[in-house]
Amino acid sequence: MNTELHSLQGRSRIHAALGDPARLAIVDALTLGDASPGEIAQDLQMSTNLVAHHVKVLTEAGLVGRGRSEGDRRRTYLRLRPEALVALNPAPLTGVRRVVFVCTRNSARSQLAAALWSDRTHTAAASAGTKPAQRVHPRAVAVAHRHGLALNPTGTSHVADVVRDDDLVIAVCDNAHEELSGPVRPRLHWSVPDPVRADTDDAFEAAFADLAARVERVAPVITPAMDPGEHRD
Repeated sequence: MNTELHSLQGRSRIHAALGDPARLAIVDALTLGDASPGEIAQDLQMSTNLVAHHVKVLTEAGLVGRGRSEGDRRRTYLRLRPEALVALNPAPLTGVRRVVFVCTRNSARSQLAAALWSDRTHTAAASAGTKPAQRVHPRAVAVAHRHGLALNPTGTSHVADVVRDDDLVIAVCDNAHEELSGPVRPRLHWSVPDPVRADTDDAFEAAFADLAARVERVAPVITPAMDPGEHRD
């Protein structure tokens, strides 16, 4: 990993470089294939001097590299450095052995989030509540079923019985985020509206969609912890 690219300063330079429409157009073009500065100027209808200026900024930000043509050695081709775009993602959360989603009643949002996480990432996930209900809400069971997931209708738990020291705790409701200030403290907070308040299929579908989008966004930055004796290539 290029630590300079992934530093806050390096990421800030990349964002600044992409803030100009012309430079973003150059990056778009190089995402599809390599090109000479002259080809860029022709395709984007820019002057060669302007292209040279923008390429200099992109190169200094770490987004673009250069290579000599193996044919006409006088010609230079520009290529995108994809790792620079990857560096725009937040710094990874490392050493995560399990993700635990917490809400107040452990009857809807936390249950759906854990099911989504396990399904999308194929890694361990659990859920719990600060004041768990007796059962999972029927509409939560139903919306999970509609999307090919299964919830245990009686499987609610208290945070004290579920959370371990090496868990990544994500609060999926505002109350749980604000209540948990002792040994169990959420590292992340997803402010997902409570579908039980409306108690309609549409509200549960909206909560499911919100949670699914957040799982897709956060999962790539989670680095699972290795088990003892495990070796990674």
